Amino acid sequence: MAKNVGGSPFESTGLAALDQKLAMAKRCSHEGVIAGAKAAVVASVATAIPTMASARWLPWAKANLNHTAQALIISTVAGAAYFIVADKTILAAARRNSFNKPSTSDL
Repeated sequence: MAKNVGGSPFESTGLAALDQKLAMAKRCSHEGVIAGAKAAVVASVATAIPTMASARWLPWAKANLNHTAQALIISTVAGAAYFIVADKTILAAARRNSFNKPSTSDL
């Protein structure tokens, strides 16, 4: 196995370094899931109110948007909000952590 010639702490292959990277990845993923879930709830409410109101009072929507179409509109917006916000949060956390260089005493 090749030795760490460059001396960079990011290139170490010890078990402690791998455990630290795994813990950081789990933490970033968890932050993304929480932020995505919050965004999905807000998007669901923000979409459900006008969708249901328009299906009740507008003649075109009343004739063309049945319950399945309303649910599809709301769930599509919620799913899109979840994935967009979760992706942006995970990338921001990874970018933030990539600039934090671990000290050599931590490794």
